[in-house]
Amino acid sequence: MGGMENTAMPTDVHVDHGYTADKDALLRRLSRIEGQVRGVGRMVGEEKYCIDILTQISAINAALHKVSLALVEEHISHCVVNAAAQSIESGDRSHVDDKIAEVTTAIGRLLR
Repeated sequence: MGGMENTAMPTDVHVDHGYTADKDALLRRLSRIEGQVRGVGRMVGEEKYCIDILTQISAINAALHKVSLALVEEHISHCVVNAAAQSIESGDRSHVDDKIAEVTTAIGRLLR
């Protein structure tokens, strides 16, 4: 199969994620972005001026980047820090190395 690995957590395992404390704010931001995307769809349907549509798409991209950056920050401050503590406790550096590789890959996807 392709080079994609399945890194998804099993759905029956509950894990506290770094963003959990800010989940409501994150969901509000995503709802606003969803509304912006629907608005762009209406603009296209109404044949609005191209530059106005591109301006709205730029605003959507900026909002998505803010959400992405917040998630990366939470992942590092929660998941990577916890993995570092686990690595120190166990003497096995692979815990933190895995999390660093994971976040590096995610950041690489965001930069494409």
